Amino acid sequence: MAADYPIAVTDQASKRIIVLDSDTTNILWEWSPEGEDGSETPGWGLPSDVKLRDHESYGGLCLVVTDSYGLAAIVPYSSRKTMSWSLVVGGNPHAAELLPDGNLAVAASDGGWVRVYTSSQGSNSTAYAEFPLPGAHGVLWDPERKLLWAVGDDRLAAFSVGGAPHAPVLSRVQEKKLPTLWGHDLSPVFGDTDLLWVTTNSGVYQYKKSTGTWSSRYPGSEQANRGFVKSMGNQPTGAIIQTVPKEGALYAWGTDTADLFLPDRKLVLPETSVYKARIWSPHYQ
Repeated sequence: MAADYPIAVTDQASKRIIVLDSDTTNILWEWSPEGEDGSETPGWGLPSDVKLRDHESYGGLCLVVTDSYGLAAIVPYSSRKTMSWSLVVGGNPHAAELLPDGNLAVAASDGGWVRVYTSSQGSNSTAYAEFPLPGAHGVLWDPERKLLWAVGDDRLAAFSVGGAPHAPVLSRVQEKKLPTLWGHDLSPVFGDTDLLWVTTNSGVYQYKKSTGTWSSRYPGSEQANRGFVKSMGNQPTGAIIQTVPKEGALYAWGTDTADLFLPDRKLVLPETSVYKARIWSPHYQ
């Protein structure tokens, strides 16, 4: 039987990325770019997304992070502080994705764009390619189709990434209207490379790439299909994990609880304000 991966959360109360054991709230690893002397990092304070990836250019396992104050970064997993590449990109970045060539894709909701930064060209490289996407909230690389998926206010789009690592070119090749407005999270359905999780303010859907169709009926949908889900994912075992805002949290969009279904349970993290919870796997799908 497949084993569950750890779970990573973006805790905006402590300004940290926290990795937890999947069965408990035991902390396995944590990260913040802020100095041990208390010095602040420009663009950091409301971590909005994190993914684990594996790329030889960054020493193997690495995390890609964004922060609503503007920072996007690539961090070797073995490091507690050092960022291989970082930039205050602005525009309220909500998600990032590491591409096979070592470049970083970023989605910014206020900026209304998807960009591919030339992070592969060194820590000081700031060039980028851009494509407009109103309300851009999520990005995910599809290694099977070699496409970059992105979700915005009212559509799911797929982009080809052409050009060269030092001069990328973004081209939209597919677009699908969301079943309801205000797209938010985008993640893989582990166990089926033809499916994506997409959340909006009204529900949680699975998108079937091969047919371009949406479904709100899937294992666990009776509990999981609800509004304002900030993050959605599933373990190889089928267990679902979500975050939804909770009254009384430090921020109106945060929670101290990750909700799990199949089976139903909760991971409660006192004194946190978690925005997203991620399946801590380096696999794209």
